[in-house]
Amino acid sequence: MTQLETTALKPLPAESLADLLTGLAAGHWQAGELLDICQANIDKGDHPDRQVYTRRFDGQAKAEARAIDGLRGAGVPTGELAGLPIALKVLFDVAGEVTHAGSQWWDTPAKADALIVSRLRRAGAVITGHTNMTEFAYSGLGINPHYGTPDNPVAPGRIPGGSSSGAAVAVARYMAAAAIGSDTGGSVRIPSAFCGLVGFKPSQSRIPRTGSFPLSDSLDSIGPMARTVDCCARIDAVLAGQPATPLKPRSLAGLRFAVPTNYMLDDVSAEISDAFIRSLKALRGAGAIIDEVAVPVLDALPELLEGGGFTAAESYHLHRDWLTACGDRYDPRVRTRIERGASLTASDYIELLHRRQNRKQQADQWLSAYDGLLAPTVPIAPPRFEELVDDESYGQLNLLVLRNPTVANLLDLCAITIPNHPQGALPSGLMLVGRNGTDRQLLNTAAGLERILSTLC
Repeated sequence: MTQLETTALKPLPAESLADLLTGLAAGHWQAGELLDICQANIDKGDHPDRQVYTRRFDGQAKAEARAIDGLRGAGVPTGELAGLPIALKVLFDVAGEVTHAGSQWWDTPAKADALIVSRLRRAGAVITGHTNMTEFAYSGLGINPHYGTPDNPVAPGRIPGGSSSGAAVAVARYMAAAAIGSDTGGSVRIPSAFCGLVGFKPSQSRIPRTGSFPLSDSLDSIGPMARTVDCCARIDAVLAGQPATPLKPRSLAGLRFAVPTNYMLDDVSAEISDAFIRSLKALRGAGAIIDEVAVPVLDALPELLEGGGFTAAESYHLHRDWLTACGDRYDPRVRTRIERGASLTASDYIELLHRRQNRKQQADQWLSAYDGLLAPTVPIAPPRFEELVDDESYGQLNLLVLRNPTVANLLDLCAITIPNHPQGALPSGLMLVGRNGTDRQLLNTAAGLERILSTLC
C-alpha cells in the first residue's frame, strides 16, 4: 500500500475506545456504522499480496453488530466492549475457522472459541477477522512469505514488526478499533512501537491461553494493541475476566524509575536515542526521579537464550512431527529457528528452568525499589524491507529488534509500550516494565507517562 492509499482510509469517529463507547451509548453512531468503516477500509486498503487480514468474519461480524444495536436500542444492558470492532491474530481459535498461525498447510478448523474469544464475545466485541502474522509467531520482524507482509502504515516502505504484524496494521489503518496479539519475546510490543500504537504484555498468568496456538509455553503471553493506555486496560480486564474499573493515572511526582545503562541501551540508533532522551527529560520535568544505573540481572540474560533457549526447545517439541511431514512448506527462516531446539538436551532444558527461576527472583528483588524500568521498546526504527533480503541481515536485525522486549518475557514481568516519537519522525516507543503481578499498577503508571509523552508527539 502506498502512502496515498493509507491516507485515503477513513478514520473511526473517535480515537479511543472510551470515546467510541460514549458515542455508541449516546446514539451518535451505531455498532453497524463502526463495522462498516472498518470493512470499507479493509476493502480499500488490504492487498492480496501483502495481507493484513488472512480471513474476514464479515457475516458473523455484521450479525454481532446488529445484535448489539438491537439490544442497545431496546434499552438492554450490554457488555464492556459492546459494539467495538476488534481483530484477532490468527493464533486464537474461532469455532469453525482455521487457526493456521501464519502457515500455509494447517487446515483443521477449530472446534470451539479460545477462552479469550469467548470473553470478548460476552463483552459485546464485534470480531472482525483473523490477522496476518509471522509463521508460528517465530520472529519479531513480521515477515510472512505465504501471505505477504503488510507495509508499515506510519513509515511506508518499512516492516510493521512482528509477530503480530497484521493486528497492529489493522488498528493503525482503522480496520479495527483494537486487536489482540500474543507476546513471546515482544510480539505485541514490537509491532505496536513500529506502528505508533500502545501495546501491553501482561504477567503471563494473567490471561488464560486456552485455545491459542503456542510458541513457547514458558514465555507466551496474550495482550491488547490499541491507541491509548486506557484502551489496552479496558481490553485487558475483559481478557483477564476481571471487572472493568477506571484507570487512575498516577502523578509522576516522586515516582522512581530505573534506566539501565547496560544491555538495553547497547546499539541504539540515533533517532531512537533522541526520542528516548527527550522522553526522559519530559518525565523528569514532571517530577519523576530517574536513576540511570546498571541492572545486574540483564547481563545474565544471554545465558537463557543459548541454543535458542525456551522458544527453540518448546517449539521443536511441538513441531517435531509436523516438520517431518510438512517441513518443506515452512518458511525456511522459521523452520531453521525451530530446528535449533533439536540440539537442546533434557539436561540443557532443566538447567534453563533453574537459571530462569533464579533470574526471575533476582529481577523481582531488584525492581522492588522502583516504580518501573524504562527503556526504548526497540533499539532501532523499523527497518526497510530491502534490509532483510539476505538471511544474515535478517537474523541480526531480528535479534536486535527482539532484545529489549524479550527481557520482560524471560523474567516474567509485565510491560507496555507507549509512542514517544516526535510528529513526522520514524515511529518509536518508550517501554515501561514492572514486577510480576503488578499489572494494574503498571497501567495506572503508564497512563501518567502517556499524559506527558503525548505532548512530545
